Amino acid sequence: MSPDLTGAEFHKSSLSTNEGANCVEVATNLPGLVAVRDSKDPSGPALTFTPAQWRSFIGRVNTGAFDTP
Repeated sequence: MSPDLTGAEFHKSSLSTNEGANCVEVATNLPGLVAVRDSKDPSGPALTFTPAQWRSFIGRVNTGAFDTP
């Protein structure tokens, strides 16, 4: 069952440019849910996370856990 994303307010990073349009958009305004979608396909599927899962992911991104050597 897919969560109801009606009312989700998606946004891109302010560091994102329109060049190449390889961006993700994130909605954090829904209670208990963070939604992520591809900016090239706004009506397509979205991944959903709990706020705790999203914070954990962003924390690992910020520490370089996913950087390739």
